[in-house]
Amino acid sequence: MQHSLTPHVLVVMGVAGTGKTTIGPLLAARLGVPYAEGDDFHPQANIAKMSAGTPLTDDDRAPWLDAIGRWAHDRAGLGGVVSCSALKRGYRDRLRAAAPGVAFVHLTGDRRLIEDRMSHRQGHFMPTALLDSQFATLQPLAADEAGVEVDVSGDPTEITERAVAALAHLAPPR
Repeated sequence: MQHSLTPHVLVVMGVAGTGKTTIGPLLAARLGVPYAEGDDFHPQANIAKMSAGTPLTDDDRAPWLDAIGRWAHDRAGLGGVVSCSALKRGYRDRLRAAAPGVAFVHLTGDRRLIEDRMSHRQGHFMPTALLDSQFATLQPLAADEAGVEVDVSGDPTEITERAVAALAHLAPPR
């Protein structure tokens, strides 16, 4: 039996199109922990706004972040992976307030690569036009934030293995 890593609760973060909903479940399976799709925590009003191409406000995001934070809090000590764009430091602070041991896996990549991937997705409610606002909003992980950056070039298996390797160097959850 393979030794499992310390059961972090991980938030797979990044701008739209980096592969959060692809890498999240693969990473969870690789670590032997449950996965939760961050978009499932959005109230219907948020989905309607995004579908109409209207960026969400911080007020719109608050109940969504709180719901993800509750899930992460309930998984503390057990491990889990949840996808959440978590683009701003303030959003990550809000998640950490609910679940202090949470760590972040920031999926990063070249804008052209991400836009190309987004243009090939079917049935997703985030239009590529919102990608500019996502990059403008993004505040990368700061040195004092628990987490790792993972480049999204390559196929999903390569990206997942890159994440697992990076996480091996992450301090255990507090």
